[in-house]
Amino acid sequence: MGIIADISLWFIPLTIAAILLVGTFKKVPTYESFVDGGKEGIKIAVSIIPFLVGMLVSVSIFRASGALDALTGWIRPWLAEAGIPPEIVPLALIRPISGTAALGMTSDIIAVYGPDSFAGRLASILQGSTDTTFYVLTVYFGSVGIRKMGDALKVGLLADVFGIIVAIVAAILIF
Repeated sequence: MGIIADISLWFIPLTIAAILLVGTFKKVPTYESFVDGGKEGIKIAVSIIPFLVGMLVSVSIFRASGALDALTGWIRPWLAEAGIPPEIVPLALIRPISGTAALGMTSDIIAVYGPDSFAGRLASILQGSTDTTFYVLTVYFGSVGIRKMGDALKVGLLADVFGIIVAIVAAILIF
């Protein structure tokens, strides 16, 4: 292995050791602080579970009801005319809702069309160009009690639309 690989293997353990040494040097109860952080992490995980379940159920209903397929069918002709693979539409619609569902769709597109196809490359770029806006809002904002999230939703969806457009333009220009 090269020097970079060696550094990357030791970076996190050495960082943790440095934090523990500095904490011990400054007389901070490092083990107790670690345990308290773990307790807080478990509380946060438990508070997120209801929001996560609600989000997963919503995504499943959206896909199983046929609403996603109907929406895709309505805009498919315009995209095909613009040279954008219609297979990308469900991915672009699901990506702001669920990262796991979007990853599954990306995997399906790559399995069917190949990783070197335009659809496969566009799906990969799209996967990395947008975020799971609704997931972030429902799970993270909900778990900390933020109820007024209208502005965050607008900005998040605007960023997703911009990310989709940039992903399409980048794929067209590069490939």
